[in-house]
Amino acid sequence: MKPITIVKNRSDIGAGTRGSDLGVDAIEIAAINQKNGFFNAHEHVDVPTHNETIYNKNFLKIEHRLGFVLEQCERVCTAVSKVLGQNRFPLILSGDHSSAFGSLAGIQKAAPEKTLGVIWIDAHADLHSPLSSPSGNVHGMPLAAALGYDNETLDVNQVNDKTLQLWENLKKVGGDKPKVAPEHLIFFGVRDTEEPEDKVMEQSNIKNYPVHEIRHRGLSLCVCEALEKLKDVDEIYISFDVDSLDCDLISKGTGTPVSKGFDIDEVVAIIQKITASQKVLALEVTEVNPLLDNKGNRMAEAAFEVIHRLFQKK
Repeated sequence: MKPITIVKNRSDIGAGTRGSDLGVDAIEIAAINQKNGFFNAHEHVDVPTHNETIYNKNFLKIEHRLGFVLEQCERVCTAVSKVLGQNRFPLILSGDHSSAFGSLAGIQKAAPEKTLGVIWIDAHADLHSPLSSPSGNVHGMPLAAALGYDNETLDVNQVNDKTLQLWENLKKVGGDKPKVAPEHLIFFGVRDTEEPEDKVMEQSNIKNYPVHEIRHRGLSLCVCEALEKLKDVDEIYISFDVDSLDCDLISKGTGTPVSKGFDIDEVVAIIQKITASQKVLALEVTEVNPLLDNKGNRMAEAAFEVIHRLFQKK
């Protein structure tokens, strides 16, 4: 295992609910309360944010949100590509999921000639574009941007030219070509989608392993299938959104909690088995929102338990 650099991205400007910008610190507090020195044992970088932009009266307009997310993704791209260039492993802790596109862009920037596979552990598909998103929340768009999709035939919104230009600019952060091909994107745990996303998944033949399938067919079998689908990629990036966990079992401390999700053991096992491929070059943990937690700091504690179990020295 390469040495770890923790990339702390405390941005929540792509979310519909405020508070995930506090998620990184909530995870650190979970470690401190357990008297665990994980965060002192590894290098870290802090990605600058501009969360104060939410106080701008124009913030709710989609072009403003998209513009701010574009800037944040450029910052994350720079940070992640620099860590990879130092031959280190980025453990990326993010506020909301929109800036995962920045992580993907940073991977492309660091090695544009390599083929990337993406494992997306999430309750949501995040396949919207400004045209297809009912909410306009950019944390539901990172994978459409990564795939280079506009979803023009699935539009539910009228968007202006400025928004479309910002979307084009976003897709090109880190390099002009798409960050991932649809056949190299695999979902685990997606169970809360909207019709445009369902159509994108169907049209692009994107595989999802829902919780019930993994429990019925067996976790090892499903992960082995996923790795077989990714046999031709050079590298794998894993994004773990904590809303993939069962909110009734764990906590509602995330922006869009969904029932009937994974337990902690299942998430750890999925990531461990994928990591065993020796292709994983980065892991992202995202969407902890302590302001919404109905059980104290439980979601951050769950996120840190996953991190600790994945990176503890044997």
